[in-house]
Amino acid sequence: MTNPAPIPLLDLAAQNQPLMPELRAAFERVAAHGHFILGPEVESFERAVAAYLGVEHAIGVSSGTDALLVALMALDLGPGDEVITSPFSFFATAGCVARLGAVPVFVDIDPATFNLDVTKVERAITSKTKLILPVHLFGQPCAMAPLQALAAAHGLRLVEDAAQAIGARTALGPVGGLGALAAFSFFPSKNLGAFGDAGLVTTNDAALAARVRLLRSHGASPKYFNPEIGGNFRLDALQAALLAVKLPHLDAWAQGRAQNAARYTAAFEAAAFDAAAFEAAAFEAAELRGAGVSRDALTLPRAVEAGHVWNQYTIRTPRRDALKAHLAAAQIGHEVYYPLPLHLQKCFAKLGYAEGAFPEAERASREALSLPIFPELGEARLARVVREVVGFLAS
Repeated sequence: MTNPAPIPLLDLAAQNQPLMPELRAAFERVAAHGHFILGPEVESFERAVAAYLGVEHAIGVSSGTDALLVALMALDLGPGDEVITSPFSFFATAGCVARLGAVPVFVDIDPATFNLDVTKVERAITSKTKLILPVHLFGQPCAMAPLQALAAAHGLRLVEDAAQAIGARTALGPVGGLGALAAFSFFPSKNLGAFGDAGLVTTNDAALAARVRLLRSHGASPKYFNPEIGGNFRLDALQAALLAVKLPHLDAWAQGRAQNAARYTAAFEAAAFDAAAFEAAAFEAAELRGAGVSRDALTLPRAVEAGHVWNQYTIRTPRRDALKAHLAAAQIGHEVYYPLPLHLQKCFAKLGYAEGAFPEAERASREALSLPIFPELGEARLARVVREVVGFLAS
């Protein structure tokens, strides 16, 4: 009996292959006209993505990290300022704050969403607080209405870290237009991925948009004259052209991810917890019906907002590391986001946080495991992931 083929965490070849004629044409067009940095390709993509996101201004930049950095620079964040944010996120969330000499002030997460626990934010506000920086983690929007109210009441600005959440929507509108500025990433693993690093800043404020555009090109206006100190945050024309090919497919890909999330949840509920509402045989998992996995042994993600775009499908289990080893042996892709919360990173030791400061973030770092959810996954491979996870946890 042959071993089943490995299941990757993400299969970019499967996504890109149907688009290759258009992607090649975009590459050849940029190669022919030779305008490789900013220019018409970037401007065209900026208009298209601004319309998609429902925002007034979209500014293409060199990466998701640079998007967040230049957004904070545009708001004059600097030494002594405090920024309230999550300790359970990619490093750039707090790293960009610290790079500007400001202080990240962490607030614990909501265990149901992995996002900032908005009920705990107000008590972290001090006279030095300048910004609140929520993260729409794994594609699930953070609860923005209470944060908007807090920001208005205390005279603070909101910046959205939407790196993982392009296309996510809330009752208030799409992410990207719910604060003063927002930062998106087009890292290849994102729902809309470039062929390298690329990012985006969005805003509905014309003055902030103009400032971001100035800062992304060394603060120069006109060329070689620098009223401000900015950085080299410019977007390559090739990345913009390739992203423009992929953008019209984003909603379909998000729908595929949402369907896979629903299939995972239904299959796990049926196989692990004996939920009668799902016909497990459709996923070739009938032998696992009611396998007896404790609710404490497996926690499934849930969409609090209808506009969750499922950049990741992240389960929780106290046996995470053992399950991780099992999936590796079974050649099933997986990833731990994130194994060490930000407040316990060595580089932030001077902030004075100790283990136990944010118990939910710390527990998530020990329990969270992301499974393949890319749109092209298919039912057979999804069923195999479910069988391996449930079979291991039931043993």
